[in-house]
Amino acid sequence: MRSVSRRGRIIMILIVTSILPVRVMADHKPASSIPTAALVQPATLAGQLQSHAQPPPVILQVGSKSLFDQAHIVGAQYAGPGGQADGLALLKSTVAKLPKETAILIYCGCCPWSRCPNIAAAYEELTALDFKRVTVLYIAENFGADWVERGYPVAAMD
Repeated sequence: MRSVSRRGRIIMILIVTSILPVRVMADHKPASSIPTAALVQPATLAGQLQSHAQPPPVILQVGSKSLFDQAHIVGAQYAGPGGQADGLALLKSTVAKLPKETAILIYCGCCPWSRCPNIAAAYEELTALDFKRVTVLYIAENFGADWVERGYPVAAMD
């Protein structure tokens, strides 16, 4: 029997869960509604996290809790699924005490960018709360393919 590494198991779980149906709010905006200037490429974020040249932003995962528990960006906090009302409530409470000038980066990675039900709603919520430095990690396919498989640093809930 062939042994599968921890990273391999994480990738398999992320790929399988990325194709499962996701319950979303009926009026969600598409990820493409986020301004291009707010997007950050995975390689750029990974480089920033490794360089320590500047303090990292507050990193919030706005997708499903199961995906966060399986693997997330080192230092990220779970902030609820942005495409659901209870997720937006958790996001609000997560950022409630942060100064409006705090650099915040959000990401989801549940599915391809064009179908993500969470990221645009979370971005819209944070900008409506007057946060001035909100950026979004552009994950074209899913977190497994665009972060984990590329060897960028991950943490998992044990």
